[in-house]
Amino acid sequence: MSTDKIITLGAFAFYMLVMILIGVFYSKKTKNNEDYFLGGRNLGGWTAALSAQASDMSGWLLMGLPGAVYLAGTGEVWIAIGLLIGTILNWYIVSSRLRKYTIVAGNSLTIPSFFQNRYRDKFGVIKIVAAIIIAIFFAVYTASAFSSGAKLFATLFGDSIDNAYTIGLIIAAVVILVYTLLGGFRAVCTTDFIQGMLMLVAILAVPIVAYALMTWHGGFSEALADHGVTSPRNYMNFFTNTDGSGISANSIISNLAWGLGYFGMPHIIIRFMAIKNEQEVKKSRKIAIVWVILSLAAACFVGLVARGFLTTELTDANSETSFIRLIQQVFSSNYVLMFIGGIFLCGILAAIMSTADSQLLVTSSAISEDIFKGVIKKDASEKKSLLVGRIAVLVVAVIAFVIALDPNSSIMGLVSDAWAGFGAAFGPVVLLALFWKRSNLAGAVAGMATGALTVIIWDYIPLVGGELLKNTTGLYSLAIGFPIALIVNVIVSLVTKKPSDEIVEEFESIKTLEI
Repeated sequence: MSTDKIITLGAFAFYMLVMILIGVFYSKKTKNNEDYFLGGRNLGGWTAALSAQASDMSGWLLMGLPGAVYLAGTGEVWIAIGLLIGTILNWYIVSSRLRKYTIVAGNSLTIPSFFQNRYRDKFGVIKIVAAIIIAIFFAVYTASAFSSGAKLFATLFGDSIDNAYTIGLIIAAVVILVYTLLGGFRAVCTTDFIQGMLMLVAILAVPIVAYALMTWHGGFSEALADHGVTSPRNYMNFFTNTDGSGISANSIISNLAWGLGYFGMPHIIIRFMAIKNEQEVKKSRKIAIVWVILSLAAACFVGLVARGFLTTELTDANSETSFIRLIQQVFSSNYVLMFIGGIFLCGILAAIMSTADSQLLVTSSAISEDIFKGVIKKDASEKKSLLVGRIAVLVVAVIAFVIALDPNSSIMGLVSDAWAGFGAAFGPVVLLALFWKRSNLAGAVAGMATGALTVIIWDYIPLVGGELLKNTTGLYSLAIGFPIALIVNVIVSLVTKKPSDEIVEEFESIKTLEI
């Protein structure tokens, strides 16, 4: 193995060891389910903001999105614009009210338990449906994170280690499992804070340095032309494809629709529930939005710069490694730069780990709190419930591992499917539960099931001449599933029994509540 790879491997080993030690530290502070799943509702502004955004921006931010921009140019930035709008709306509309409502509604520790308490579901139907949806779609989402880790390892060490993809997959899964199982929510949020800072530094510094080197003796358009871009003007146009044709309205709508997903992402909105107080919510909001603006803009910039800088042209199959290869090429001239490059590569690892750990933890809470303790064994002890949660983490991780075993799986594709599933199933329910007092249990369950099934049918069942609807229409399933689920929720709520006076009074009390 070459010296640069040994240095990079050393940086990775050190970084992973630090993450595991954080898990060990917080394992001693985890005494009950509220500690394990919500950190005692005691998150500060900085930790809450960076944890929420780091758990959101997974390997797709540093691999999937730059890869898409690398191939197709700035026409792909509509996804980033949609995500930015969604982030802003989520923090301003949902964060504060959700935090208050979950405390008033039976001190809910999970999103499914909030739904049950909000609608006074005596039989736990909505909790079970929500928990099942979480387990299904988070298995896919976690697989995308594991696949990102494996591709990172294979790209770096594939020429030196046999079966590098599989080995990388095992390493990523094991390290994430260890600190998630040990420390719970506080460990996850603390590691996410560190990883969020590292991700931001890496994604800002690398393309800026590469751009400076690339344009030292010429322009950016010239660099693109020298590296296979036939029309730099089209490549840099938000409204045209690289061949000069206009980007379709369906494509823009589909990409902007990614923003709708935020309202239904359990691993993101659960951070709102854990923030210490209203002042910290306001602080978190500002920090998170600035972080997102910088990181999304930088991720798109990475793809553009990589296209004009990399000496080897990438294909559809390996375009998602553009950021990795950019780091390798920029930081390769001496040992000091190699070590710095290794740290920046840890930023990619950070993006991967910060999302997978959050997803596993939310899955754990859904199964242990909402299904086991909420339905199967209501008198279960805290100790037994925690054990079931940790077993659930292990099971979902194994399923995700199996899904990610295919080295040709697309990071962006896996994230897209899971994002649509959560956004369509939970997004309308969350918004109506928080802001419409006429919303009831029947409407919420119907809307949730409709959203999830619409995405599954749209993305996985060939209905038109053996083709999937997403391919024949060119529309993202979330753009279809979200409005359909919202409409079904409203209609069913209106034609069924009104909420009780108790539910309405609790809803109205949130307006003046200060916590």
